[in-house]
Amino acid sequence: MNTIKKDKLIVKFSLYGFLKNLKFFEPFLVIYLLDSGLSLFQIGILYSIREIVTYLLEVPSGIFADHYGKKTELSICFILYIVSFVFFYVGGVFGVFVIAMLFFGAGEAFRSGTHKAIIMEYLEEKNWFEHKSMVYGRTRSFSLIGSSISSFVSILFLLQFDNMRLLFLICIVPYILDFILILSYPRRFNTRSQYSSSAGRMLMQGISDLKTILRNRHLMKVTISSSLFDAVVKGIKDYIQPVLQTIILASSFVLVREFDSNDTLTIYLAVIYGLLYIISSIATRNVWRLNELRKPAFLMNISMDILGVFLILMAAFIWLDSLYLIVIVYFTVIVLKDARRPIVVDVFGELMDKNHRATVLSVDSQFRALFLIVLAPIAGFVADTFSIPIMLVGIGFICVLANRLIGKE
Repeated sequence: MNTIKKDKLIVKFSLYGFLKNLKFFEPFLVIYLLDSGLSLFQIGILYSIREIVTYLLEVPSGIFADHYGKKTELSICFILYIVSFVFFYVGGVFGVFVIAMLFFGAGEAFRSGTHKAIIMEYLEEKNWFEHKSMVYGRTRSFSLIGSSISSFVSILFLLQFDNMRLLFLICIVPYILDFILILSYPRRFNTRSQYSSSAGRMLMQGISDLKTILRNRHLMKVTISSSLFDAVVKGIKDYIQPVLQTIILASSFVLVREFDSNDTLTIYLAVIYGLLYIISSIATRNVWRLNELRKPAFLMNISMDILGVFLILMAAFIWLDSLYLIVIVYFTVIVLKDARRPIVVDVFGELMDKNHRATVLSVDSQFRALFLIVLAPIAGFVADTFSIPIMLVGIGFICVLANRLIGKE
């Protein structure tokens, strides 16, 4: 284990995730969009646009990685992210945010699945594949440490500059560093597959790969469970920001008397997110140990029911205006998502053909995008028309019902 942890490339894999998650704007994104004059429904539309782009490019990007190199694809994704951050900084109107989401969605498509495929390929080279859950959990924990640090550091930036827009420009710096890090990866990660590089034949081979995946019933059920779970958490997690904002500003307690209400809000939100990611990092790093107690497939199944129940509980605590209980349940939901991912990767690793890994993982991300395309605007509409708690209750019941259909063979 120590040999794996100290391996030079494993360290680089961890650093990649750390830099990628230095998104200083994350605790305040919905608040920033609301302050720019957008409604929750418009924000849902933006999220849907992002996922439509990801959906359209996901499988082609996986095929591209398998044929032309994973290293090249990851390099491209960071360029797309940086362009997105520039448009978020310009902001101001809905149309500019649409352009920002278009580039961000393209970056997501080029990134998702590709780095996981690189990790698995390297573990096979070193005969460490049996430790894939531990390695992926470790590298993901560094990503969450990056998220935690970015949340705490964002306090300093906002208190100093008092401008949320600047956070998008500051994010460009770690993304440039990650771009350089990817360029330092070994050239063999850009090795083309055995297939022809002809565009037509590449497309035909990709379709053939996709059909092979779709015919595997067990793999498809795992993919749907994985993508639906992630889509639900990703779709609802930012809607908690305005809830926390309302409760924090309405509360009588403050952190430091000389801070005004906006500074108090900034500090509370950043601390909440920072602590959340620390806990998620610890859980993700150690979740592989659960495999010794129960099978990964069982853990995947039970976690979907837990998600549904906790979304309903969160709605109840929002109705009660209980900040601390909302935060505790919110923590549990996000930690559950982050801890579940290494388990999912472990299950995928046992089911996937090694020549199709990037494509399979891209299909997983594509399904997640498809679910979000539908979920995001509907969730925003329900939250605007009725309330955020009613939206959470509805999604919670959907999770429990869906698990009855896909959770078991």
